[in-house]
Amino acid sequence: MALQHPLPVQMFLYVLVCCVGVVHCYGNGAVSEVCGSMTPRHGADAQTTTAPFTVTADKTTFKEGDQITVTLNGQSNQFEGFMLQARQVGATTSIGTFSLMDGITQLLSCDGASSRAVSHNSGSKKSSIQAKWTAPTSGQLGDIEFRATFVQTTKTFWVGVKSSTVKYVSSGCGKTKVCFSQPSNCDPSVNSGCYFMAVQTSSNQSESRIEIFGQADGYVAIGFSDDREMGNDDIYICGKDSSNNLQVQHAFSTGTTAPTILSLGNVTNITTVLNGNTINCSFITRNAISTASRATSTSEYYLMIAAGSSSQGNIQIHTNKYVSSSKVNLLDPSQSITSAEKFPAIVKAHGCLMLIAWMTTGSIGMLIARYLKGVAKDHGCCGKDFWFMAHVSLMVLSIIATAIAFILVFAYAQDWAGGAHPVLGCLVMILSLIQPIVAAFRCEPSHERRFVFNWAHSFIALAIKGLAVAAIFTGLALFEEYVEDGWMVKVMGGFVTWEALMYILQDLNLRAKKKDSEICSFGSMRPETVLIVLFVVGNLAFLIALLVGIGRS
Repeated sequence: MALQHPLPVQMFLYVLVCCVGVVHCYGNGAVSEVCGSMTPRHGADAQTTTAPFTVTADKTTFKEGDQITVTLNGQSNQFEGFMLQARQVGATTSIGTFSLMDGITQLLSCDGASSRAVSHNSGSKKSSIQAKWTAPTSGQLGDIEFRATFVQTTKTFWVGVKSSTVKYVSSGCGKTKVCFSQPSNCDPSVNSGCYFMAVQTSSNQSESRIEIFGQADGYVAIGFSDDREMGNDDIYICGKDSSNNLQVQHAFSTGTTAPTILSLGNVTNITTVLNGNTINCSFITRNAISTASRATSTSEYYLMIAAGSSSQGNIQIHTNKYVSSSKVNLLDPSQSITSAEKFPAIVKAHGCLMLIAWMTTGSIGMLIARYLKGVAKDHGCCGKDFWFMAHVSLMVLSIIATAIAFILVFAYAQDWAGGAHPVLGCLVMILSLIQPIVAAFRCEPSHERRFVFNWAHSFIALAIKGLAVAAIFTGLALFEEYVEDGWMVKVMGGFVTWEALMYILQDLNLRAKKKDSEICSFGSMRPETVLIVLFVVGNLAFLIALLVGIGRS
């Protein structure tokens, strides 16, 4: 009987050694057999508390063949072992391949393919690990997330710690989906400064997959419109809610005011990613596009992208807005889509002509008529003094410039834009045409009713000047609608102040002359001549600054 004791003892020791091997964990990191569950066989349950470790990717989007650097970080904690995989959101199998970036990690085979995972190669303490992941170049791809298991001690480990979702941006632009971006052909997987939208519409237009990407403090929105202006637009908003989490909203725009938020409707497969100020949403919508009171069957729309800030989940006026240069057929991805100029050359020409007319030629012409009648008196041509010829010539140039500017902008818009600016512009144009008609029927200077013309002429001139200045201010505000500093409006304010100062000095000089005095002496040059030269130099400086500003808009 005693001879039989060693065998049970040997078996007991053998079983004990095997158990120790399992319970002690895999110090060499060769854990391919747990790829599916990512759970260590340590004879203990995974922790359910929030892991003191993070998994981060250096990109928020990817396309076929892209490489992403993944970082496992313990911050103030260290870990002995880990396993890292990439999986499509909601999937249970790994995807892509990894490559190593240091000597303390190793590649593992998972799901029948090599290099599908990364793990430790020793049980030494680690606080940070990096690995490079390469996306597949073919197959049915989708949004992914990186998952990691962290082992702090044999009995303390966390399973399936996730990174933020990394969105899949298909390279199907121009092939399977319509893409519109600013700058044109910008790839959001490479350039985080892109504003990007993509629409992949089924042949019967029953559903569309929409992608939205851009940088903003609050939201990025895309719209479908029948024209280039805001109003009657079908809109989807990817923006922060009151808790600063991203949400997708459906809305309808009725003009330049905040859009009306609608029921989200038949929208599914919503994925949102927020990384700093980078906003990224994708979803599938089965809502019909509506740009009027009811849905239409057309597939051609102007595409819009807008971005701005939000407050407690409510979007504010956009600071960036881009519109396609022409209507886009959502069923034809092969189209070349470019962004329309924010301010076309014809609109800039309108603004420049109005500035020249009422900051320079008109202003100088009015100043000459009021203060320089005594300069070179009885000298001129065809019985007319030089001051009168200069005044008439400058005012005629102002009227011609105003008329051309008026025609240009209406030829471009072909419609009434609304707002104060076009109203002011029309009044300036009407009074500018009335003024020379009134002047043509004036009576002789010696006529007893000449004062009626003088008062009427002066009143109309003052009205034109005031309305023109107001029109310029409102026009510059349109050019700087989404500019925070609004420097052109400030320059115009400086010009008005400068012009008022020159008029005050000229008026003081005129009053002094009536008392046979002068406000200051400039030798042989009359003070009014010196002041008009200063006036012209100052006006040109302000004019050039504003012309440059319009040119850059």
